[in-house]
Parts: sequence; structure tokens; C-alpha cells
Amino acid sequence: MTEKQILAEFKKTGALLEGHFELRSKLHSNRYFQCANVLMYPKIAGKLCREAVRRAVASGKLGKVDGVVSPAVGGILVGHEVARELGVKCIFAEKVQGDGVDASGKPNTVLQMRRFKIVKGERYVVAEDVVTKGGRVQETIDLIKAAGGKVAAVVVLVDRSGGKVKFSRIPMFSLVKMTPETWTADKCPMCAKGEKIAHPGS
Repeated sequence: MTEKQILAEFKKTGALLEGHFELRSKLHSNRYFQCANVLMYPKIAGKLCREAVRRAVASGKLGKVDGVVSPAVGGILVGHEVARELGVKCIFAEKVQGDGVDASGKPNTVLQMRRFKIVKGERYVVAEDVVTKGGRVQETIDLIKAAGGKVAAVVVLVDRSGGKVKFSRIPMFSLVKMTPETWTADKCPMCAKGEKIAHPGS
């Protein structure tokens, strides 16, 4: 699939929105990814994940894979489809309340393997829907390594960092690399034009 074809699927399903948005960071942007919208359609989601896996396999960097691990919640469906394509098991890490608080004063969350077990010596692909800063993917990598597993690669649908996020020497494969334009409210060109702002969910 070409990038044009991939973006068409995102737009068709409402996963790639264009307009005037306030992000969780309070920055404003003209684009917003809501990958849950494309994952509502199993055939389309399967086609996109198939292409992501094809790219990873074609790179020659993947090697033997025993399973796929995803951070909940957004990565679960991606992980399931990636595992289907690779013919391996699919497991996921879940969010639980941590000991501290985040920047807004709310209790923070951390990832844990609650229902599943990482098998020592096995090699896993980490699958996620969107990567921006890579925090949840890195947490998942850390969980795998702490349990004695190995990470073969990271597979994501959208790299919102534009290729800036790295996970040491672990290769990452994505369908789309994009860095959305963002502005503070006082410098936002859409605000200057008086355009109505939307507040999409995470």
C-alpha cells in the first residue's frame, strides 16, 4: 500500500481528522488521529496491520517471533491483527494505578502483565496504534526485558513523532510518519480566524 492509500483509509473511517483541535497538551493542531475509528472496521484494520507486518518482514530485521505484546487499550486490536499475520500468540499489558501523580495532580498509571506471562527467552513484537512520545511502548519493552524476554521489533500504525522516537536499537515499523503542526492558543492561526475548536478524546 502507498502512503496515499493508507491515509485514504484513515480519512474514510474518520481516524484522521482535519480541522481545529485542542490536544490534551492544550496545544492547538489542524490534524488529529483517532485510530480507534479505523479499528472499528476489522477488514480495514486487518489490511493496515497486514501491510505493517509485511514491511517489518521485508526489512529482514524481524527474525524469529514467539508472540506480540501490546499496551492497553489502544494497542490491543493492533496487536491481535499483527499476531494473526505472524501466526503467533497475542497478549497485552494493562494499566493499573501507580504510586505517584501526573502533572495535573491525578493518580498516575503504570503497565503490568496481569492476565498473561512473558516467557523467559521468547522474542516479542510490541504493537501499538499511535506513538507520539513512546512512553507506553517503552514501558512495554521494559516489562518484557524485566521478565527475561526479548524484543524483536516495534510495529505501529502511526508514528506521530515523524520518526524522532527511538527505542535504542530496536527497529520500529510504521505505516505513516507524521508530525502534526501545533501552536499555543495565542499563536494559533485557526483561532485568529475565529474557527470553532474541537476537544477530541484521547
